[in-house]
Amino acid sequence: MTARIVLGGLGVAGFLVLAELAGRAGVIPHVLPYVSDVLVEAARLPLEAQFMADVAATLAACASGLAIAIAVAVPAGLLFGTVPFMERSARPLVEFLRPIPSVSLIPLAMFLFPDSHDAKTALIVYTCSWPLLINTMYGLGDVDPLAKETLRSFGFGPLAVVLRVSLPSAAPFIATGVRIAVSVTLIVSVSVELLAPGGGGIGAFLSLAGSANRIDRMLAATVWAGLIGLAANLLFTAGERRLFRWHEARTGEAA
Repeated sequence: MTARIVLGGLGVAGFLVLAELAGRAGVIPHVLPYVSDVLVEAARLPLEAQFMADVAATLAACASGLAIAIAVAVPAGLLFGTVPFMERSARPLVEFLRPIPSVSLIPLAMFLFPDSHDAKTALIVYTCSWPLLINTMYGLGDVDPLAKETLRSFGFGPLAVVLRVSLPSAAPFIATGVRIAVSVTLIVSVSVELLAPGGGGIGAFLSLAGSANRIDRMLAATVWAGLIGLAANLLFTAGERRLFRWHEARTGEAA
């Protein structure tokens, strides 16, 4: 793990050095600022109250949208995964709605929800529900049938079987769905903020910097957006590995 981190850091540092040299040599168009200027501006942004308020607005929408998506999609996945009739009835609708890009729904969301925060939350819920729903259903399909039959033989009802066997067994898959959804929330939130900057957020900051022709501030804010997304992914990946170490061991034995 340490070697991977070191190699990754060296790769990023090497790319930044090459980009800086390319800019100084005139290979990169002069309309773009030097990498060093962008990094200096990125170091200054956390000291600006407005930027931190915009980051907080984006993260608040991401957190609320993800929480609602989990509350809706996971129970729906449990229902579809345990009741075959419901799954067969809902499958055509799911397969129709799932490929629709969330970005194409931004105008509709802005029309239905005039408040920018509500529009962001609604689109985040829509986008995050699919990986959560599909992973929950897939996880239920991986449950050991013998474990369910054993519990039924002791007189436990369908709900008890779901809570005691199906849900714990599907938990690693649900966690994977959450991790995938987390990486999507930031993209959706910033996309809405770019088109509806009235409610603040990182996208609104990018839009304002672009209108002022401050490309360095735009790129610096983009750097922070990437770092936030990377940090969230690493955090959830570490938590997933720690909580479901037994699942990784079982998967390794099966392989």
